[in-house]
Amino acid sequence: MSVNLLEIVQQNLGYPALQKIDPNTLKVSEEVETPDEDKFSQAAIPAVLTALCEFGQTDQGAADILQNDGSTNWINKIFDDNKKEAVQTIAAYAKESNGDPIEKMNAIATEAIKAAKENLAADAAVKDVKTFFTEQKNNILLYLPAELNVGEMLHDDSLDDGTNKMEGPVSSVIKNIGDTFSSSATGEEKTKIKTDKEKTVEDYY
Repeated sequence: MSVNLLEIVQQNLGYPALQKIDPNTLKVSEEVETPDEDKFSQAAIPAVLTALCEFGQTDQGAADILQNDGSTNWINKIFDDNKKEAVQTIAAYAKESNGDPIEKMNAIATEAIKAAKENLAADAAVKDVKTFFTEQKNNILLYLPAELNVGEMLHDDSLDDGTNKMEGPVSSVIKNIGDTFSSSATGEEKTKIKTDKEKTVEDYY
């Protein structure tokens, strides 16, 4: 993986470096406990990017990302019916009281999509978007606090599994097996997407 989407978003938005999650405790290591003022980014960046990765694995989601005009409310789209829970959980984890967490989370999603498109070819298709986010997913999960229960919100409990916090050759094999099953389970029929020109998903292949 030559592009580190999580790091790009963190740096471009001026957030502090994130801490990896201990695979045993499923929390930030006690040795590098995250200060309260940094907890929002520790929770929001990996949570939003995880949701974006899942969203980008569907035909419709990948097509929406390609069509992004910069004005989309991405938190509504990627968390769908669990948007309110996602915002409240992240705000509670971060003890966030300054600013609008939805606005900040949307900024993270918008920056991630901007960075993704900058690293995709000009003629990128739906399959290229899916590949890009698949390649980013394992790195993002290393930083996702399990106590946020993002997997439950996204209807994929495996996202909070401790194996996703592990690094090394063995963990890579386990993750790859999981990704294979996940991608086969989330495949969906190509559906039409409404645009001024009545394009269909097929137009992006």
